[in-house]
Amino acid sequence: MSSADLQPRLEQHVLSATTIIGDSVVNAAGEDLGKIEELMIDLDHNRVAYAVLSFGGFLGIGDKLFAVPMESLALDQPNHEFILDVDRETLEDAPGFDEDNWPDTADREWGANIYAHYGQEPYWSQ
Repeated sequence: MSSADLQPRLEQHVLSATTIIGDSVVNAAGEDLGKIEELMIDLDHNRVAYAVLSFGGFLGIGDKLFAVPMESLALDQPNHEFILDVDRETLEDAPGFDEDNWPDTADREWGANIYAHYGQEPYWSQ
């Protein structure tokens, strides 16, 4: 699948956070990568900084959480899911956290490592 195939196929250009939270995330091969649990808003830049994705547990128990740059997600609106163009191993190797021990998501060094893991340039350094 090419990058052009992963570009958002939007019917709407603005969605509410509650519409996105709970959406499934799959990779380009159609493998289930979890679901979106939260959207983290950068108030200094007035934008969504990360989607928090849950992955790895069984029936929602033991899920690990991962911050994923919004730029790494493409919306497949007809299927009500997002596509993250990584294999399962890349996600499993990503810096993660559990629901009781969140990192400082405003820490730019932590954020730069997250963006680098997904091959994205942090928006605050552009």
